[in-house]
Amino acid sequence: MLPSPALLPAVVFVLTALQALASHTFKAAVYEHAVILPDPAQEPVPPSHALALMNKNMDVLEGAIKEAAQQGAHIIVTPEDGIYGWRFTRESIYPYLEDIPDPVVNWIPCTDPSRFGPAPVQERLSCMARNNSIYVVANIGDKKPCDSSDPGCPGDGRYQKLFIILPYFQFLICHFLHLQYNLFKGETQFDYPKDPEAVTFETPFGKFGIFTCFDILFYEPAVVLVSKMQVDTVLFPTAWMNVLPFLTAVEFHSAWAMGMRVNLLSANTHNTSMAMTGSGIYAPAGARMYSYNMKTEDGHLLIAELDAHPRLSPASPPAVSWNSYALSVEKFSQNDREFTGIIFEDPFTFTELTKPGGDLTVCQKDLCCHLRYKMAEKRDDEVYVLGAFDGLHVIEGQYYLQV
Repeated sequence: MLPSPALLPAVVFVLTALQALASHTFKAAVYEHAVILPDPAQEPVPPSHALALMNKNMDVLEGAIKEAAQQGAHIIVTPEDGIYGWRFTRESIYPYLEDIPDPVVNWIPCTDPSRFGPAPVQERLSCMARNNSIYVVANIGDKKPCDSSDPGCPGDGRYQKLFIILPYFQFLICHFLHLQYNLFKGETQFDYPKDPEAVTFETPFGKFGIFTCFDILFYEPAVVLVSKMQVDTVLFPTAWMNVLPFLTAVEFHSAWAMGMRVNLLSANTHNTSMAMTGSGIYAPAGARMYSYNMKTEDGHLLIAELDAHPRLSPASPPAVSWNSYALSVEKFSQNDREFTGIIFEDPFTFTELTKPGGDLTVCQKDLCCHLRYKMAEKRDDEVYVLGAFDGLHVIEGQYYLQV
């Protein structure tokens, strides 16, 4: 007997899950989206205008989601701010926000869209996932009224927070929600979460964790997800600018996956005027696929196969005791090439890489950084240096960068 049309999506999911379990691999996709931005405005636009802009972006994302699903991808990650962009004040972003229910609520927006009031973005994202039998990772903002008796309640009487939602058509809990821990300087349209929690969830192809953009530079949640919660794959929507001191997206994110020995699905926003590009699918053994494009304004879809449990894969490099390694490294000093400089308002100590390859050490107070390198090429108009910063940098009195 053939399954009824209503059961076909569930049958497809079961077969896909069994295949993933049998092979111990899965297909992942990331989409680098050239976000359609709103006009800069200080005042809110009508809700219909906000939804029209978000639908334009979701039209593009839906095309990428369909293509990824057709090529067998089990999950797709879209960028931070991929639905509405970032040209906002606290007031002007309000029409773009939706009321996101508690993650324990049993709700599928695609089949019950009006349960918690108007939620057209959640409904459409849910239907994209449901209709294509794929996990969809997307970034939207949440709005919640708060009581003046709450000491943390903002003066306008509402909380505005940045969320990652992950709809899938047959979850009892439709949304796995993640509040961004660490907001980048200037993201004043959102509030800091009061009690953020690291988010993990189990799938037929491994244990997943989620964090957003600036979070990757901090112990919480990035290191906690890997070292304490033992996730296999990290989902990473971002709007990464390829400027110092953050290095280029591809090199940094690939190195992070290798050092942490996990898969990293990094979906970057694409905007060349702001040096935003560089998305990839990374594994402990290196990048499986990546894209870096500063020449055009086109979006780009990446799809690659990954090990569901990378630490158990024969292809994964063995774990390294970095503390033991650092203590065993011989210090190579080139004091004649050392100089100081300011990055992100902090005084770094640098040493220049003058040779095509070799070993270098640069120290600042008790912190020493060691580098063994080999250059493929070096242009005359480029300077490569190794820098060290031993200290804490405070931004807006809210958080620290420890380098």
